[in-house]
Amino acid sequence: MSGTVTFDGAPPPGTINMGIGQPSANLLPVELVRKASEAFFADAQPFELNYGVLQGDERFLASLADYLTDEYGTAVSADTLFVSGGNSQALDLVSVMFAKPGDTVFVEEPSYFLAFQIFRDHGLKIVGIPMDDEGIRIPELEKALKVHRPAFLYTIPSFQNPGGQCLPIERRKKLVELAKKHNFLIVADEVYQLLYYYEVPPPAFGTMTGSEAVVSLGSFSKILAPAMRLGWIQTSPALRNQLISNGFVNSGGSINHISSHLVRQAIDLGLLGDHVAHLRKVYRSRVEAMDRALRKEFGSLAKWKKPGGGYFFWIEFPDGTDTGPLREQAAKLETGFQGGAVFSSSGGLSNFLRLSFAHYAEDQIAEGIRRMRPLFK
Repeated sequence: MSGTVTFDGAPPPGTINMGIGQPSANLLPVELVRKASEAFFADAQPFELNYGVLQGDERFLASLADYLTDEYGTAVSADTLFVSGGNSQALDLVSVMFAKPGDTVFVEEPSYFLAFQIFRDHGLKIVGIPMDDEGIRIPELEKALKVHRPAFLYTIPSFQNPGGQCLPIERRKKLVELAKKHNFLIVADEVYQLLYYYEVPPPAFGTMTGSEAVVSLGSFSKILAPAMRLGWIQTSPALRNQLISNGFVNSGGSINHISSHLVRQAIDLGLLGDHVAHLRKVYRSRVEAMDRALRKEFGSLAKWKKPGGGYFFWIEFPDGTDTGPLREQAAKLETGFQGGAVFSSSGGLSNFLRLSFAHYAEDQIAEGIRRMRPLFK
């Protein structure tokens, strides 16, 4: 079945599976985490190993606010921030606190396929809103709002997964206007906001929390290490108070408290800033390598746009192509991709596929795409 979701872990030796949306081993900063850990434990007090306050350690939130202020160029207040266990946990929490079973949620079409399962786990009905080369289409959203009353709109505004689009500031402002008018929340998945390789993207939705209509999600999985299981939710103080009232949060205290101590040190020591700058340099080279390889092998067979950030290329083949069944054949050629249908809320987009440049060096990217070429006549 072309729409079946699979999770690609570490590939077998020799396989170049560009379906993997994870950083490569040489980008996982063991030395950085060691230095941050040593700095923390050098002065750690016993109570720092306790549950922690519900919204997250106040020193961590202050450091994160300063870091985001520098990156966004707009003042970020610590009282708009809430610690999460990464974006998947944040999406789960948002689905519990800001929707109820039977509610409708809007998603972009296409969108991050693993979010669909989280929404469905909570009994939410998913309605896809079409996109163009700049992101979600406002006229299509307005048309859908005449039929549905969504609890929230889930959007990946910067370097979208899988499409790579970057929503212009005018559309971002229009989304906030529509959210206030129609009483729904914007849940903005902004994990790629800081991973830009050419031009800085428009202001994050995290800078628009004063609207009382925005819940912005960030994660250290993409800018530090997935194993930290740490992220943040940025929203208005009133909406943050709703998150704090959640039973899971009340029972467990600060989410992933120990990781927040380590990441605070990484921020305060300047280690995180240096690492993100390094990621931007490396990933830009990998974007260029993938674009070159695609032009060489698929220039006459498919269409794509070189992304300005994030992790992914979104490749369009002619109508009638079904990329899903080709994954098994790709594995036999020791390569791989994600089929387009898994990114559709309605089972469409089978003539697309997604490639990630995050997990492999330039020469491996070129070789993986060379291996893939015989699959497409």
